[in-house]
Amino acid sequence: MSNNDGCVIARSNELKALDVEVGTPAFELQHLVQRGQIRQLSSNYELYGDMSARVREVLEEFSAGVEPYSIDEMFLRFDGFDHATTLALSRTLHHKVRQFTGIPVCVGVAPTRTLAKLANRAAKKLPEYQGVCVLHAESDATRRLLQRTVLGDVWGVGRRLVERL
Repeated sequence: MSNNDGCVIARSNELKALDVEVGTPAFELQHLVQRGQIRQLSSNYELYGDMSARVREVLEEFSAGVEPYSIDEMFLRFDGFDHATTLALSRTLHHKVRQFTGIPVCVGVAPTRTLAKLANRAAKKLPEYQGVCVLHAESDATRRLLQRTVLGDVWGVGRRLVERL
């Protein structure tokens, strides 16, 4: 819940399956709480910030180019590696963050930030990637993934741009 427990700011997969959106007011969920279908948890921003720092420490072992995007997203530089090495590093990173912090993460690697966000989304949503997706700009895998992605789900493509496109 938000810092005043007024609305949803993070959702489990189970809550997503109930079609509860981020921003849903807490009072609209009371019937699910009363039936025992969900639990509402208060935010702990101090702990969240501490865990974010711990994740960053693990990531810095893999790349000197760690750039936080938000408290729970970071971009890393993986320059100069071939596909097999990049995939192996990404899988190791995926495992090490979980091992050292207890936090499940997904890893998306690509030559641009937009494609990296798409790769991360695929790593998170598509079981065949098992939490790690490495994309190359002109690959068939990237084309297939882009073809099955709704335009509005592409990072940086907002409602107005979707309408214009």
